[in-house]
Formats: sequence, structure tokens, C-alpha cells
Amino acid sequence: MNRIRVFSFRLLATWLAAPALLLAGQAANRPNVLMIIVDDMNHYGFHDTYPGIQLPHLDALKQQSITFSHAYCAAPVCGPSRAAVFSGIAPHRTGAYLNGADPWRQAPLNRTESLVELFQRSGYLTFGNGKVFHAKLDDGRLEKMFSNKPYAGGFGPFMPEGEEKPIPGDRFWIAEPWDGPDEDFPDVRNLHSTQEFLAREHEEPFFAVLGLWRPHTPFTAPRRFFDLYDEDSMPLPPGYREDDLEDVPPEGHRLSRIWGKRWDLTGASDPDAWRHMLWGYAAAHSFADWTVGQAVEALDKSRYAKNTIVIIWSDNGYHMGEKNHFEKATVWEMSARTPMLLRLPGNKNGGTLCERPVNSIDIFPTLVEACGLEHPGQNPDGASLVPLLENPFREWNRPALTCYGEGIISVRSERFRYIRYPDGTEELYDHATDPNEWKNLAGDPGYKAVVDSLRAWLPLRYAPSLGGRNG
Repeated sequence: MNRIRVFSFRLLATWLAAPALLLAGQAANRPNVLMIIVDDMNHYGFHDTYPGIQLPHLDALKQQSITFSHAYCAAPVCGPSRAAVFSGIAPHRTGAYLNGADPWRQAPLNRTESLVELFQRSGYLTFGNGKVFHAKLDDGRLEKMFSNKPYAGGFGPFMPEGEEKPIPGDRFWIAEPWDGPDEDFPDVRNLHSTQEFLAREHEEPFFAVLGLWRPHTPFTAPRRFFDLYDEDSMPLPPGYREDDLEDVPPEGHRLSRIWGKRWDLTGASDPDAWRHMLWGYAAAHSFADWTVGQAVEALDKSRYAKNTIVIIWSDNGYHMGEKNHFEKATVWEMSARTPMLLRLPGNKNGGTLCERPVNSIDIFPTLVEACGLEHPGQNPDGASLVPLLENPFREWNRPALTCYGEGIISVRSERFRYIRYPDGTEELYDHATDPNEWKNLAGDPGYKAVVDSLRAWLPLRYAPSLGGRNG
């Protein structure tokens, strides 16, 4: 049994022995939860690591919330990341590593109670729209989870065929303003549905999920968000370095090449096309920020404003040229680090920055404790963040793990990132001196103790892959 499992068993004992810290004496007034998931949002604007990204609504919300500066995904692609969050089980225990893995219709998740179902069993009204699981469920299961009839909507709108650029025929790798109505976007239609839900009177406490499709590709957004930026002056990413992969093991090179065509045609070989895509990514960020702001404004105008936890998280990070790579599907910082914040009732500890390493898989046990939910049927792998919500500056000795296959994993402490590949090759980066992960220190004898300490957190075994596709 490794240290992660031991921690989980101790956590279960804590749930059984003590009332929820946030709710002591308030069992009859359990908090509502509004969860908003953004898709493929990295830390460019959220943590100001790329100049000029405009996120005014998230910036305002951070002043009322606890923001996690070192939040990381359990898996660096959409479906597996969401499977980990909504099951509470880490990818190395389910085998859900890749998109297309069909995790919820295979063991063990086909018989695992989801977070939505646990809220429902605990007496909550459940509501959801948009991109939530990003995977099929057994017939009828999704409809039984939610009080509404969930609507997803898809990645569109897409540009007409033949108008895609900079790679003709690639419907996703584009950046183009949209001149149709906002309602052409599923995110806006799902926003309106969420606003209507928040305006209604509900007898039970609720768990509401709004899953946005943006800023995921295609980088189409209403034109006003493109107008915030000048395409020709978009700076190339500060974290880009031409020779960045020289000290990276072959397995790292393989991950960097997953979307090789996009990098080869629109990366360093064509800076104008690169800036075009950065322009679109920035616009999609601002569009997602606006949507988040509208949803939170609807909550704040409702009768539920004072007793609702707001949690916002992204399913994974995103490369925009760093490590000679576009998109996600690596275990480096750009792909693993995600925006995450929690606003508590009364804005408790609002405006604080928690620098402890946390993982999206911690969301499940956090909400179980904070909302006083029933005992979950499974043994979650995450750690409840309630102690950090009570005191964002307390000691926290648990690193964050990000897994992308059998034996492909990173361990992120507050200072270091350690990466190990199936062939035993390694990477180590010291973020105190190298925030862009340019210098691999794994072979430096002076860091042997650091490597050994982070290796101790590696899983003892990995579940066989459920299949899927890279990227």
C-alpha cells in the first residue's frame, strides 16, 4: 500500500468521526454548490504568465475567493481528467489515461458512484449542462443523475468548410471571429439555462454544474473578444525556447510530437500563424471569462448568493508553443497546471492565494466534507482541501500527481517537478530558478535527495490502459 492510499484511509476515518468543518452547527442549512468547468484553460491570464490576457470577471472573483496557484490536473486531457474528478479515483487506478478511453462504461467506473450521484443520494437537487463528463455513460445513467435534461452542444460553431485557417481542412485548429449571435455558441445557451435555474426557487440544496467548451478549439468566439487584442502584436510565449527539448528523454519527445503537424506548420516555422493562434486562444479565454462572470452574477442576484460554494477549475492546462508543442497531453507544467479557485459562503478567506500543491482529484473529498455528504462508496484518492480553506497558509506536505499512461507520471511539489517515463528515464525541474522547465536536473548528483523524495510518491502499480487515443 503506497502513501496515497494510506492518506485516503485516514481521510475516510476523519469523515466518519467529525462534522464538516465548514458546516459545524449548520446541518440543516447545507451549502449549495455552483461548479463551473472551463476547458483547456492554462495559466496564461489566470496567473499572469502571458502578457495582456484580459480576464476581468475571474480577476474580480479571485478577490472574493481562495485561489490555488499550484493546482494540477490528475490527467492532462479532457475525458480522463473529468473521470478522475467525478469519481475521486486516480487514473493509475482506473486505467483511464487517454481521451476516448470510454471510462464510465468499463470497470471500475461503470460501478462507481459519481460525485453527481453522491450529491443526489445525499438529498441534493442536481443540475448540469454543457461539457461535463466528456464521455458516454450507460443508457439512462446521465438522465438519472440530473433533475434537468442535460444538454451538451458540442465544440462549435465551426467556420464553413474551406474557410479554415491557418491549416485548410482542419476544423479545430483555427482562430476566427464569429459574427453571428452569441446564442450560436453552446456555452451561451447553457449559460442561459443555468441562469434560469438559479432564478427559480428550490426546496433542496443544489449541486449545479456548468461545463464550458471554451477556451478549447476551435478558437471561434464573438468578434468583440477578438477586438480586445491586436493579432499582429501578440507576443510569442515567454516560456518558448528553440532548444528546449535537447535534455528531454525520447518519451518526452514523443509526447511533444502528438500534434506535430500543427506545430510544424504553425509554430516557429511560421510566427505569423503562431500569433494568429495565440490571438484566438486569448479571445477564447476572454469569452470563457465573460461566460463565467455572467453565471456568477446570476448567482449573486439570486436568493442563494450567501449560501453557495463556487468552484471553478479547468480540466487541464495547455501548451501554445512551449516544449515545441501545441495543446495538452504532456506531464510538463504547461499541460498539468490548471486554474482553480473556491469562493466560500461569506467570501471566507477571499482574496487569498494558496501556494500549496493541490490536485483536481481533491475536489471530490473536499465537497464531501464541505457539504456533509453521505459516505462515498469508493475510497477516494484525493485529499480534502477543507484544512486549506480554513487556513490557506497551513503546512501541506502532499504533492500533486499528473498521469498520462502506464508509467508516464509527474510529481509536483511546491518547488519541484519530477517526471518519470515507463523506460525509467526522468526529468527534474527546480521552479525556484527555472519556472519554464528549461533545465533537466534529473542527472545532477546534487539533486539526488530531491529525486528520491519525489520518487517515493510514485504509484506501486498502474492499471492497464482502457485504450483511447493520444491527444
